[in-house]
Amino acid sequence: MRPDPTSLALFVRIAETKSITKAAHACHIALAAASRRVTQLEDQFNVQLLYRTARGVELTPPGTALLQHARILMSQLDEMRAEITDYSKGAKGTVRIQANASALAQYLPDDLATFAAAHPAIKMSLSEERSGAIVQAIQSGAADVGIVMEGAEAPGLELLAYRTDTLCAVVPKKHPVRARSVAFADLLGHDFVGLESNTVISQIMLDQASRAGKPLKLRVQVKSFDVVAKMIQAGLGIGILPDAAARAFAAPMGLRLVKLTDPWATRKMYVCVRGKASLPAPAKLLVEHLAKNQ
Repeated sequence: MRPDPTSLALFVRIAETKSITKAAHACHIALAAASRRVTQLEDQFNVQLLYRTARGVELTPPGTALLQHARILMSQLDEMRAEITDYSKGAKGTVRIQANASALAQYLPDDLATFAAAHPAIKMSLSEERSGAIVQAIQSGAADVGIVMEGAEAPGLELLAYRTDTLCAVVPKKHPVRARSVAFADLLGHDFVGLESNTVISQIMLDQASRAGKPLKLRVQVKSFDVVAKMIQAGLGIGILPDAAARAFAAPMGLRLVKLTDPWATRKMYVCVRGKASLPAPAKLLVEHLAKNQ
């Protein structure tokens, strides 16, 4: 049999107090039970651990050796207990996050940074995906937390309000569109630089052009916001991008932002989970952090 932690902790206290009676009292163990535990330790190792004297007890050489190991084991047990307690409180673990490009280009980096500062032991695995793919990942359990756009179909999932995303028109500085605000339908006579057709922004643009009864003249389609901006800068067309993301590169690239007056240009972002109540503690902490930033 292996020595149990309670007996080892008792033995350490006996060595420190040089008294079985005092150690038993400190450990809240009856004196007879404490003596029995010492005897069991001696039987397990087949050595004498203590010299009994009229003034108390002294360690034998094997007892001194056991004391060193026992102190190490007690320290490791304390560390183990503290770490497991951290997990139960949600202070440790890994959260798998998937987010759309709009969230990553605007709000999410700062929100994750403040969360990491508050919970340094929680690791985060982050990847960029389209809203539809994020929903599938949450449903299948491949991700814990997702950030999706308004309109994403998420049957069986819980959506929590996160942030508001505002779309704007991005044009070169010398573009004929000079107004500070404009309706999307009034831009449809111009060439557009767009994102890939499976993005939410592209789908909105196509839908709104159809509603206006006008063609959407997509001259170029690319994968990311920054490449859209470069194509606009090169004079290949105008674009529709999230306002906060576009502001990061508008001035350095000589671009202007024009407000869209259409109600659909203001969209909501949501934190998407299978169910907040059933989330692992680290993921639940992150969801609460993101939701309070709305």
